[in-house]
Amino acid sequence: MKKVLAINSGSSSFKYKLFSFPSEEVIARGQAERVGMENSVFKIKLNGREFIKNTAIPNQEAAVSLLIDTLKKYHVVESLHEIAGVGHRVVDGGEVFSQSVIMDDDKLDKLFKLGELAPLHNIPEAQGIRAFKKIIPNVPQVAVFDTSYHQTLDKIHYLYSIPYKYYKEFGIRKYGAHGTSVRYVAPRAAKMMHKNINIARLIVCHLGSGASVTAVKNGRSFDTSMGFSPVAGVTMGTRSGDVDPSALQFLMHKTDMSIDEVIEMLNHDSGVLGISYVSSDMRDLIESKEKRAKLARRIFINRVVRYVGAYAAEMNGVDGIIFTAGIGEHDPGIRAGIMSSLRYLGLDPDFKANRTDGEKFISKPGSKVKALIVPTNEELMIARDVVDLVSGN
Repeated sequence: MKKVLAINSGSSSFKYKLFSFPSEEVIARGQAERVGMENSVFKIKLNGREFIKNTAIPNQEAAVSLLIDTLKKYHVVESLHEIAGVGHRVVDGGEVFSQSVIMDDDKLDKLFKLGELAPLHNIPEAQGIRAFKKIIPNVPQVAVFDTSYHQTLDKIHYLYSIPYKYYKEFGIRKYGAHGTSVRYVAPRAAKMMHKNINIARLIVCHLGSGASVTAVKNGRSFDTSMGFSPVAGVTMGTRSGDVDPSALQFLMHKTDMSIDEVIEMLNHDSGVLGISYVSSDMRDLIESKEKRAKLARRIFINRVVRYVGAYAAEMNGVDGIIFTAGIGEHDPGIRAGIMSSLRYLGLDPDFKANRTDGEKFISKPGSKVKALIVPTNEELMIARDVVDLVSGN
C-alpha cells in the first residue's frame, strides 16, 4: 500500500489530502491556515472526526513539520517510508513544464523564475515545495501544473494578436488554468455519457471563485478562457475577466493609478464583488436585496454563455456541457441561467434535477446536448501523477 500527499499551497495556507493507493481512498485531509500570521490554525480530518490545533505557524517549513508530526501522532503514518511521494498543485508551468515532473533543485529554480507569470500562485507553491524538500528530503516531490493540460492548444488559440516577437522573446501567450480539474472532469463526463472521450466535444465550466470555460475536443484541450494569467476570461469572484486595455489606460490617466495598482484592482476588487459591492461569494448575492447583486449574477451567467457559444461554434457543435467547482456544483440558479440561454444548441434542461447537487445529468433524457454536474477532484489527479512518476510509468 502506498500513501501519497496532495498539496495545494497558498501564500498563508495549504490544503492537503492523504491518499492510500491502489484503493485511492482519502485517509486524512485538512489544512494549515494563517501561516506566518497571528491566530494560525492546523486542522486534520480522519475517521469521521476533525481535530483542530491553535498554534503558532510562523512559516511554510513549520506548517510542513506540523503536518508530518500530526500524521504520526494519529498513527496515520508510522514512518516516512510509507509516503511514496508528495504532489503539489502549481498554477503556471509556462512553456517550460509541459507535464508533471519530479522536482529537483534545478527544476525548482526554474519554477521560481516562472513566478513572474503568476506571482500570486507560483511563488507560494514553489515555497511549499522547497519546504517539503527540506523537512522530508528523501520523499519525492512532484509538481502538477494546471497549464500543462492546455499545451495541446493550437497557435490559433494561444497566440495574441500583438507583434509576434513578444511571444518569441517573452513567452506572452495564453496559458490557461484549471487544467488539472478539466483533466479529471472531462473523461468522467464522457464515461457517464457512454461517449468515447477521443471523439467527444465537451465544454467544461469550472465555476468557482476563479472561473474558466474549456473546450475539450477529441480528448484534448481545444481552447480555454483564461489567458496569460488567470485574470482573463469570464467574470469571477474578484477578478474582472476580459476588459478592453484602452479602458484601463483611460482609468489610469483619470485616477493616477499605476499599472501595478490596476492589476491589483483587476484581481482583487473586480468581478461580481466589484459590480455588486456586496460580496465575491455567490451565496451572499442570492441573499442580498441590492439590485446590483442580481446584476452581478446575470453578468456572470452572460459571460459564461458567451464562451460556451463561441466554443460550440468552433467545434461545430457540442455533445456535453459540464458544470464543476464550487459554483458549478452548488448553485442551481447559475446553472439554470446558463442552460436557459443554451437551448438553441439542442440542450433541453431538466430544471427539477437541477435543483439538487451531486454527480448527475441535469438535461432531459432526449436532450441532443447533455448537461451534467461532475464534482471535480484535482487532488486525486495530483496523487495519480505522483504514483505514475514515482513508479516510473
